[in-house]
Amino acid sequence: MPSLISYGRQEQNYVFMTETRIGQYAQGLVNLFYPALCVACAGDLVSGEEAVCMTCLYEIPRTEDELHPLENPLAKVFRGRINITAAASCFLFSKGGKVQELIHNLKYNGRKDAGIVTGKIFGEELKDLTPFNSAEVIIPVPLHYKKLRKRGYNQAACFAEGIADVMKIQLMENAVMRIDATETQTRKSREERWENVEDVFVVKNEKALEGKHILLVDDVITTGATIEACATPLLAIKDVKVSILSMASARD
Repeated sequence: MPSLISYGRQEQNYVFMTETRIGQYAQGLVNLFYPALCVACAGDLVSGEEAVCMTCLYEIPRTEDELHPLENPLAKVFRGRINITAAASCFLFSKGGKVQELIHNLKYNGRKDAGIVTGKIFGEELKDLTPFNSAEVIIPVPLHYKKLRKRGYNQAACFAEGIADVMKIQLMENAVMRIDATETQTRKSREERWENVEDVFVVKNEKALEGKHILLVDDVITTGATIEACATPLLAIKDVKVSILSMASARD
């Protein structure tokens, strides 16, 4: 005769399978009325696709900055301004393009998955590349607490989360604090952008970062003023190295 233990296991398996089917059924209903859409083209996602469809992942222009960590257009933006170890953007940003739509959905439509998924994609490429694979900490450029409270999340932190997960490095979302709520950088000149963010970032625990190689991450880099202002107090810490990453960057 089957033991009480075997009956118990059968019952647990039945409950697990039933709950799984119910969960799949419920998800099917959600997808029926609210289909999962690609954040870049708004097309339906098929099984196995997350946030961005395979067509868009193929079509979205890549920078390949990571192959030349200090000899690429992004790295040259910071040359003579701050002493970085490396710099790379994942995608090329262009107005009206799919990358702009992806980032818009990430920032304003609650699509945190767009940042996490693209972060994982970029992380897979960085994890075996020097000097990125020597990083020990990843820090997203912070939002001011008022903007963070309004939006509910930091879009740069979503991208950083995906990278950290793949590269197996520590995510320190609160290592740097933004102490002033600056005006939007849109339509400002390079000089005005720098003045707008100068001295607005403060490191909360310098001791914890001493001697670390930090990946400093933002969503979009244009003039580089914001991320430069954030990197400056980090580079003042003893024996710190900073490499810069972004989801996208604009090119002339």
